[in-house]
Amino acid sequence: MSAIILENYALGEWKTGESDLTEIRSAVTGETVATTSSSGLDFKAMTDYARKVGGPALRKMTFQERAAMVKALGLIVMEKKEELYALNHHTGATRKDGWIDIEGGAGTFLSIASKSKRELPNDIVIPDGAVEQISRQGTFMAQHVYTSLRGVAVHINAYNFPVWGMMEKLAPTLIAGLPAIVKPATATAYLCEAAFRIMIESGLLPKGAIQLIVGSTGDLLDHLSGQDVVSFTGSAATASKLKSHPAIIRESVRFVAEQDSLNASMLGPDATADSPEFDLFVKEVVREMTVKAGQKCTAIRRALVPLALLDAAEKAISARLAKTSLGDPALEEVRMGALVSQSQRDDVREKISVLAGEAEIVFGDPKTAEIIGDDAQTGAFISPILLRCDNPWTAVAVHEVEAFGPVSTLMPYKNFEDAIDLCNRGGGSLVMSLFTRDPQVAREVVANSGAFHGRIAVINRDNAKESTGHGSPLPVLVHGGPGRAGGGEELGGVRGVKHYMQRTAVQGSPAILAGVTGTWFKDAPVDASDPHPFRYSFTDLEIGKTINTEARTITLDDIEQFASFTGDNFYAHMDDEAAAANPFFPGRVAHGYLILSFAAGLFVDPAPGPVLANYGLDELRFLTPVSPGDAIKVRLTAKSKKKRNDEYGEVKWDVLVTNQNDEAVATYELLTMNAH
Repeated sequence: MSAIILENYALGEWKTGESDLTEIRSAVTGETVATTSSSGLDFKAMTDYARKVGGPALRKMTFQERAAMVKALGLIVMEKKEELYALNHHTGATRKDGWIDIEGGAGTFLSIASKSKRELPNDIVIPDGAVEQISRQGTFMAQHVYTSLRGVAVHINAYNFPVWGMMEKLAPTLIAGLPAIVKPATATAYLCEAAFRIMIESGLLPKGAIQLIVGSTGDLLDHLSGQDVVSFTGSAATASKLKSHPAIIRESVRFVAEQDSLNASMLGPDATADSPEFDLFVKEVVREMTVKAGQKCTAIRRALVPLALLDAAEKAISARLAKTSLGDPALEEVRMGALVSQSQRDDVREKISVLAGEAEIVFGDPKTAEIIGDDAQTGAFISPILLRCDNPWTAVAVHEVEAFGPVSTLMPYKNFEDAIDLCNRGGGSLVMSLFTRDPQVAREVVANSGAFHGRIAVINRDNAKESTGHGSPLPVLVHGGPGRAGGGEELGGVRGVKHYMQRTAVQGSPAILAGVTGTWFKDAPVDASDPHPFRYSFTDLEIGKTINTEARTITLDDIEQFASFTGDNFYAHMDDEAAAANPFFPGRVAHGYLILSFAAGLFVDPAPGPVLANYGLDELRFLTPVSPGDAIKVRLTAKSKKKRNDEYGEVKWDVLVTNQNDEAVATYELLTMNAH
């Protein structure tokens, strides 16, 4: 194929670099795949364009609208995935490796969009937690809220996942209402640019929402401010260099780092050589060494086993590695492709030589390997390398040096306490995995090692078939880790969205806070005038619309009939003497669900109308027992609304049930689906 001329996307236009072209070579053949340059770009103008054009356009949209846009983008990328697979093998990745990157990236868009549509309001402000009453009379209160930053997110991505790495950052950023400038690693920028182009050509994004730099970032960082965010994936050395940039320090620019780490996998002390957990551990170590040729920030770098199983583990891992075919990833029989470049292979070889000072190479040769494919003989291939460190307690390099390729070090532990200590010597990781069937072992690992890892995957015979494995970051789970791993977090569903927003404590009266958040709460103004709240369509219903019902007296016959009808003959409802002996009850009391049923009978407007269905109850609490002869009444108030589609939306109602003394009997949130 002829070399692709990569283009930047800046100020709403595709722009080719004017000079200083860099050639990007195929990891498989060494031939030039693409040329790229960012020379001629005005980086200050790009940040201004993002803030003045992209930001306002995104902030005009609600979270629900942004989530719908992100979902549509994910579907477009999925539809055009074969265009990306056509380029994928040049990165050295097999199609299976590419599935993680390409379809994993689109799937991340779909997952985060779905979580956001379920959990975020159809608004531009997110309430955070409960309202805090500050004054005695309740006229001065506070509410934490999240609002969109007024800056730009700069995404600096690694070479190993050019599609997923871009999309996992873009999804929460766009939903947060923040425009982004994407900077892919040069080595695989052609695949990132192709995916980026698909999104731009979809026409779904407002102008200025995203821009792309396919070369040097020049003086981009000089133009950042305290409203901006830098999200980085890559090495600790590069992260340290970026974090120490004068503008980032001076302006207190948010910096989210996801760094490569020395992730560990531990075979639990309950495992034996013939247990399913042993086999699963071996398979996972081999898989993490060979998927993407080990070029994963989550790959297993240190494999820990009980001392008695060290020889058996070495033999089993080596046997499986021997079956791994290495070569041109476009060939069906190949199971492991190449490193991204010759320079990366040189770096991996150098790191292996350092590790070999403390550990013995027991499988593979870093200098030679049998390569399948006539065109692949000059590619950036390297054999999987398994090292064995018999004395990890005094070793240093195996806990500090990472060879970013198909390399892992096997090491023993003497006892459980020793295993946790060795696992934690990595100084902080993105993930560790534990292969055990003993819940107590899992508890001890989480309690004593959790502080060192962003994620812990516990895998055994019961969940292995459905497990996503050691090295798979998931959109709904946080991706990051302490210490060596960078101290940051990405993904995590809606948590990831909030990384690109500002949390602010807003103080004011109940009316002010209800107006700011679009959510009614206790002591905020209500409108109890006619008609009944159920007469309003979703669109016309205003927050704070209320009905106060008449009272209904609950009799002993009501309680006994409810017990007979439902079969709930719990003693507190049927045995006066036993109920009176219970410190919570004065004697026989009404069933909680009787109270709910009678409450519904008091507030429901029975005629057909906009209310389509009762969707459920949340936050139900029974607060004061109801005895025979007590009278209950209900206050029903529209608390919040969330559009679901063009036909109906979800309404959340605050329900307060009180007795004849105005004491709270029960509180809950009622969810209904209301037609527009």
